[in-house]
Amino acid sequence: MMDGGEALVETLAAWGVEAAFAVPGESYLPVLAALQRRANGIRLITPRHESGVTFACAAYGRIAGRAAVGLVSRGPGSTNASIGLHVARQDSVPMLLVIGDVPTASKGREAFQEIDYHKMFSGIAKAVFEPETASDVPDNAARALELAMAGRPGPVVLVMPKDISDGDAGTPGVPQAVPRAPLLPDAGDIAEAARLIDAARRPVVIAGELIAFEGAEASLAGFAAACGAAVTTAYRCQDAIANDDPAYIGHLEINRDSFQEQGWEEADLVIAAGARLDGITTRDFSMIRDDQTLIHIHPDAAVLERWPSGTAVRADAGPALEALSAVVSNGSPDRLDWRASLNRAYRDFSEPGGVPVHGRVDLAEITAETRRQLPSDAVVITDSGTFARWVHRYFRFGDPRTQAGPMAGAMGYGVPGGIGAAFARPRSPVVVFVGDGGVLMAGQGGGAGGQEAVTLVQERLPVKIVVCDNNAWGSILTSQQTRYGDAGIFGTRIDSPDFEAVGRAYGLHASRVRETGEFAGAFAAALAHPGPALIHLELDERDISPFTGQSQSYRV
Repeated sequence: MMDGGEALVETLAAWGVEAAFAVPGESYLPVLAALQRRANGIRLITPRHESGVTFACAAYGRIAGRAAVGLVSRGPGSTNASIGLHVARQDSVPMLLVIGDVPTASKGREAFQEIDYHKMFSGIAKAVFEPETASDVPDNAARALELAMAGRPGPVVLVMPKDISDGDAGTPGVPQAVPRAPLLPDAGDIAEAARLIDAARRPVVIAGELIAFEGAEASLAGFAAACGAAVTTAYRCQDAIANDDPAYIGHLEINRDSFQEQGWEEADLVIAAGARLDGITTRDFSMIRDDQTLIHIHPDAAVLERWPSGTAVRADAGPALEALSAVVSNGSPDRLDWRASLNRAYRDFSEPGGVPVHGRVDLAEITAETRRQLPSDAVVITDSGTFARWVHRYFRFGDPRTQAGPMAGAMGYGVPGGIGAAFARPRSPVVVFVGDGGVLMAGQGGGAGGQEAVTLVQERLPVKIVVCDNNAWGSILTSQQTRYGDAGIFGTRIDSPDFEAVGRAYGLHASRVRETGEFAGAFAAALAHPGPALIHLELDERDISPFTGQSQSYRV
């Protein structure tokens, strides 16, 4: 005999769940009790804020390619958690969020902390499940986990009313785990796509978020080699292909360099592989021109319907790219020469020294030094903020699933994301770049949810945090400056604490860098430290972005 909480945990274990992130709540005590009994199989990590729970789950899903479980309490717990749920939706990563809820008999009466989760999460979760009896829990949990991984992966919510967690579930059978079934392409779609590729002069691939989820990096590289297409990556998907691959021509950042603009102007065929074609990647959905043919490969029919295309291939990216590799013609010399010129321009673009800085710390050199000291399997996480563009430009990713950062642009992701990544990839170094604004967001650094750096210390996770401090909401300040001039800067300068002292107070190895030359030694010491470490970079607000003379209107 078991209660509903135990039935849930037994199902999670049977489906291979290894990590659970939680802010403990009275509304799901039986679940916590069952996790205690299962502590050798499912690791429970307790961030200090519910946003930290779902941010950690989102990064875990991005790096591991499978779902972690977040556990939060009703009402305020679920609303705090919603930001990470939105990230998981827009990033297309699997997650199961379990919410301890009010007793069933209290529903619909505006009970203490009551929310209608079906209404609240209908736009950002793939589904909301709510078992009617304790014996229904295993089936509901299994369906939720299967759906989180199916098709386009994403977050699923499981609501557990208190009486369901407490209730007698009997001895229910736990549904057997179902592996995610790959969605294979239609042969006719492949034939038509191959015809379009062979007819194109200058095809370019946009490699999206599902390349990493599927582990399809080799399929992408093989396709590029087979047909000579150039490969760019969707926003924050730079690890979709090794950045030293001759096909790679850089990342579709908010700002683009002139070689990227020229290459895009010359491209006549766009192959979106596993990309939902988000707003940043496509410049608010304006980038793909009417005179450019689109081949869109994606498992979600709703995503394909958003874009008019020459051929829509409803399939996983990996099998589709492999099928295309077998039938496309080799790239023409003109195509290969065009790609090589863009690749050379990308390599020059990603070398430090191209952007003059005003302050004593050059983030281009910092990023390059980070790459020099890290192994190829290191995971690099960027929080939202304009500082991240330095990392995007100058860090060259090598191994698959080594990048995480919110495509949704949610600040506060960085440090809890480091927690999730550290559990997803325990043998790899994890480095978090975060701004002074993001590190002070709730759930991370001094906000209402407390500091997730404390969780790093408690769990002895050797995550290294690089705080990029320019005493400003940098992207918004720059937008004000661009639009209104210096006199229009208002509300965007902030006073930072002594992050080195804060780090030490929370038990991290901490240091400060005031000049570029100090970073190499500080970073080496941080990497050598067996636990978490923090480096406080003092930056000049004039060095907000590695792109000059362009509006910085997004907080990403």
